[in-house]
Amino acid sequence: MQQQRKTIALLIFLVIVWGINWPLSKIALHYAPPLLFAGIRTVIAGVILIAAALPKLKELQFKRLWPVYLVSAFLSIVFYYGFQTIGLQYVPSGLFSAIVFLQPVLLGIFAWLWLGESMYGLKLAGLVLGFLGVASLSIGGFTGSISVQGIVLALASALSWAFATVYTKRNAARVDMLWMTAMQIMIGGLVLLGAGSVIESWADITWNTAFIMNTLFISVFVIALGWMVYFSLIKEGEAGKVGSFTFLIPLISIGSSVVLLHERITLNLVVGLLLIVGSIVLVNLKQKRQHRPLKGQ
Repeated sequence: MQQQRKTIALLIFLVIVWGINWPLSKIALHYAPPLLFAGIRTVIAGVILIAAALPKLKELQFKRLWPVYLVSAFLSIVFYYGFQTIGLQYVPSGLFSAIVFLQPVLLGIFAWLWLGESMYGLKLAGLVLGFLGVASLSIGGFTGSISVQGIVLALASALSWAFATVYTKRNAARVDMLWMTAMQIMIGGLVLLGAGSVIESWADITWNTAFIMNTLFISVFVIALGWMVYFSLIKEGEAGKVGSFTFLIPLISIGSSVVLLHERITLNLVVGLLLIVGSIVLVNLKQKRQHRPLKGQ
């Protein structure tokens, strides 16, 4: 029971901080080019995590595990944050996050195919409901310019995150999770920072209070603590079930975007909320013994 309460508390923390990340990132992009902003916030988070992991230096095993760290860095950080930060310039933050959070649907399918997690009727129905909920949030719910580039980048971000989660789950027994998180974030952050330094200009950054405070909040809570909590939950539980709770993140994103960015709330939000809650309930219902898992494990 105590472990269950801890898991619920961590999930609530994750949903809140990852939800408000989207409008905060959109605001920060008014003051900095996308790749440099992505690199700065990620490198800061990497420094924090490496400092936290130093007492367990023996667990790093960089010579043996560097390929795992490198692949994870590109999937979880370079591609995910790169596509995300660039794409946020093209579409409203609430809509972008709603598209990205097709990830739990993709993750549920990938975890079934490649991790051997069960897929049964209720779980499949829950994933479909989650997809419909996100679709409801995405259809005509916001004002602003909607571009094909933004939608494609959001989908690419969702795919990279789903692949990253499956890859991390498959390698969880080989690595220390704190070092895994620290290395992927630091390596990915350095790649983004390097790319931004070549393509963009540091002179285009406005170092005002809004940019600095947003960047620090995102670095500490969204990236450093957020990814550590996420991968810890993935390691301990089913990837598909943990992923199902991330369907709630677009709701927090949309709500905070309404407050901070004055994006409109619509009937689609209400419909999406009901579908998403139903999705989480179905995915997390325990399978009855008489239900046979679907083939593909």
